[in-house]
Amino acid sequence: MGVYIYGVAGASPRIPAGLRGVGKPPAALRRVVANRVTAVVSAAPDHLRAYRRDLQAHQNVLMAFADQGPVLPMRFGVVVADEDAVRARLEEGGKEYEAALDRVADRVEMNVKVSAAEGDLAEIVQQDPRVQQLRHQARRRPGYEINLRLGEAIATAIGRRAAQAAAQVSAVLTPLADDVRKGPEVTGCVLNMSFLIRADAVEQFRAETGRLANRHMAHAVLQLTGPLPCYSFAVAVVPEPV
Repeated sequence: MGVYIYGVAGASPRIPAGLRGVGKPPAALRRVVANRVTAVVSAAPDHLRAYRRDLQAHQNVLMAFADQGPVLPMRFGVVVADEDAVRARLEEGGKEYEAALDRVADRVEMNVKVSAAEGDLAEIVQQDPRVQQLRHQARRRPGYEINLRLGEAIATAIGRRAAQAAAQVSAVLTPLADDVRKGPEVTGCVLNMSFLIRADAVEQFRAETGRLANRHMAHAVLQLTGPLPCYSFAVAVVPEPV
């Protein structure tokens, strides 16, 4: 069946009453302890899939343990052969995990994504010489090819303005964080960045993000998610997967 890993916490986190993990029915949680760190685990479902209920259960477990202290969260879906494999990895990397837990103590992850706003065509034409030129040509000699080139030029101008806004967003928010990580590319986004923030600075970060969203609303849309467990700043605890 295998063992499902949620994350790594300190030496003695308690399992909150009624909290359950992934699977149907939801699996009971247990702890694997070694070298003053603890892996939070459960039995792995026979056919694990990214069902919404299981994604939410994974998140709920991490948030519950994060309320007790620092946690190094695993991404959804990490399954290993047995508890001995988990324990061996904890014993091998104990100091590494302790240092990583210290690093994320009293901190959370905030994620900011920036995508392009639907630009005002008149403003784009006024500010972008290439769009001006192609629009003039399209009016003089309408046709499929020139319209295609005009559309591409407008899309490029919109994306460029969003990228400029994203650079300013990153420049303002980065000094508020202890660390930052660029996330994977997301379709439609020009920025996907995670920030390691002190828990007592979350409201300041949220307020600053709101001000930036208002400032750049003509060119970009900001999406703030968090506070989250520190996924982007965690050290993985992955023995050989099943």
